[in-house]
Amino acid sequence: MTHNENIVFSNTELQQHLQQLLIDLQLDDAPAGGSLMVYQAGQCIAQASVGMAQIDMPWQADTLSLNFSTGKGVLATLAHVLVSQQRLAYDTPIAEYWPAFAANGKADITLRMLMSHQADLFAISTIDVDNETLLDWDKMVDLVAAMPLTTPSQDEKSSAAYHSAYSALVYGWILGGLIEIVSEMSLAKALKHYLTTPLGIADSCYFGVPTERVGEVAKLTKDFTADKGNNSQLGKKRHKPTLKVDSEATMQTYQQLASYPCWLQQATDKQLNLADDKLNAVQINRLYFSHGSINANNYRAALVPASKQPIDYYDEQVMQAVIPAANGVVSAQALATIYAMLANGGVWQGKTLIDSRTFEQLSALQVTGMDAVMPAEMSWRLGYHRLFSICNNNAEQGFGHMGYNGSVAWCEPTRQLSFAFVHNFDVTMLNDIRQFALTEAILALVDKTNE
Repeated sequence: MTHNENIVFSNTELQQHLQQLLIDLQLDDAPAGGSLMVYQAGQCIAQASVGMAQIDMPWQADTLSLNFSTGKGVLATLAHVLVSQQRLAYDTPIAEYWPAFAANGKADITLRMLMSHQADLFAISTIDVDNETLLDWDKMVDLVAAMPLTTPSQDEKSSAAYHSAYSALVYGWILGGLIEIVSEMSLAKALKHYLTTPLGIADSCYFGVPTERVGEVAKLTKDFTADKGNNSQLGKKRHKPTLKVDSEATMQTYQQLASYPCWLQQATDKQLNLADDKLNAVQINRLYFSHGSINANNYRAALVPASKQPIDYYDEQVMQAVIPAANGVVSAQALATIYAMLANGGVWQGKTLIDSRTFEQLSALQVTGMDAVMPAEMSWRLGYHRLFSICNNNAEQGFGHMGYNGSVAWCEPTRQLSFAFVHNFDVTMLNDIRQFALTEAILALVDKTNE
């Protein structure tokens, strides 16, 4: 299956530049790769793919990919469609729709508080679950309805107050459960009915991959030759992304990027200790994330269940479960389409999915200041964080969501621009630079093209 025949490239130079950039950013990680797609004013203006999604399957724009928290942006967009249709309201207490949710002091928690990560509902550690329970949608929805609020712990090294606490896992069950109640549909049916079918991407966007499609999802290269008859990792030790020193060739690739002079100036301004005046991946990443500000207590509370049993999210059984905050499976084309609709103020191909009043609210900045879980000022909107750019000063209106593995999708409405990048590189958002290099390049290249 492919939709690539529908893609229209408006700028050959941009297309060629991004294709070469994605090839360069394969670095030393071949045969792993990924796909990116860029839309402007409702038209695809560039698409690029590199590497292998599986041992016998090259990456394409419509390749299904596990994107971790990048799926939160999809879930949030579905909620906004329901707000636009007056099935939900941002400032109505969730408990008015879902009476059981009022338990343990949550009677006044609103959708706005949840979606801007100001609800103190981030601590998965407060819920007594094992891995089997985490895969049981109905049980988890009941458990989050009964969970208590948790005040983030203050960092002893800093007197600065936290302004939000990123709900890395809990968010998906609460928002997904609420969507099921107000839509009177399963989450899968609501997603398809209200969002993906109107956008023409119903076969490329899932929370819980259908059994017949799960074999099509991109894998990590370590799993390319795994025994398909014995590949379940549920309850087994999870593979952690490999931390490695950048090779000389990789360092040279960084130095050739158009954003490198900006990064070097930023690093100099921050007085980073550079070896031979060269930036490595960790140092570049730290220009976007303040690694030293991670509050370990809050980070563990948000991401590590009480059972402390790690889950392999690439396991087929896990991908078929519904864990909306973490296991969204979406193609680059589908993500870019969703954000293209947002970049156009909620309208797609003449059809209004999100009305102007709702769009004004969802895109408005809700909270600034340091987050208690994420090592950055996230500048939360309703379900989206800021567009992470330090080299383009006029991208303040952009918003989107990244995933644990460094996948990302965003829109910049003032440019009517959207971007999605998905991949199977064995990295995390805290040790990789690809999403940042691509974001900086696309903003600069599109502005240059439009001059």
